[in-house]
Amino acid sequence: MNAIDSVVLEVADPQAAARFYSDAFGLDPSRVRVRASDAPSTGFRGFTLSLVVSQPGNVDALMGAAVDAGATTLKPASRSLWGYGGVVRAPDGTIWQIATSAKKDTGPVARDVNDLVLLLGVEDVKAVKRFYVERGLTVAKSFGGKYVEFAAGTGAVKLSLYKRRGLAKVAGVSPEGTGSHRLVLSGADGPFSDPDGFVWEPAAQAPAAG
Repeated sequence: MNAIDSVVLEVADPQAAARFYSDAFGLDPSRVRVRASDAPSTGFRGFTLSLVVSQPGNVDALMGAAVDAGATTLKPASRSLWGYGGVVRAPDGTIWQIATSAKKDTGPVARDVNDLVLLLGVEDVKAVKRFYVERGLTVAKSFGGKYVEFAAGTGAVKLSLYKRRGLAKVAGVSPEGTGSHRLVLSGADGPFSDPDGFVWEPAAQAPAAG
């Protein structure tokens, strides 16, 4: 195992969710998949997905398209020391960060996405880092017990680890939550769960969106 092939979002209405991700973000359904689930889940599900783009205008375009398609704004797009970005919650409950490190636009505004990043909110960053390194992932960046980013090949979903409370704060929500993560990661040789209960399965088991 050396990367995430795709993420599978477990949702109440797969057709509606697939339509949202196509209309709002234009995402490749082979990278963000959906499937039906009625597993109980309340509050923060312990993860966010991030769309990394090239300029602030693209952040605004994607935020606007998401809201038009039915998303709820958790944090309006704004400037910060690190760049520009905002946070929305999709109709299925998934939290999406949309961000760029650029300070100003340098080209025509578009809804192009450079990277898709999955951030897992975990209780012990160092322990979960060891867990994934032992299973084949390579660390690209690491900041003690606060943040870890793993290397990913071209086209793969990038994986990062963050303290759960810190990630909830970034997302603009309470860190409290119980039940299913409503997320499955595709790309392992066999099924397993990590220390925080995030489930992995072989790519062949993950159905396409629709």
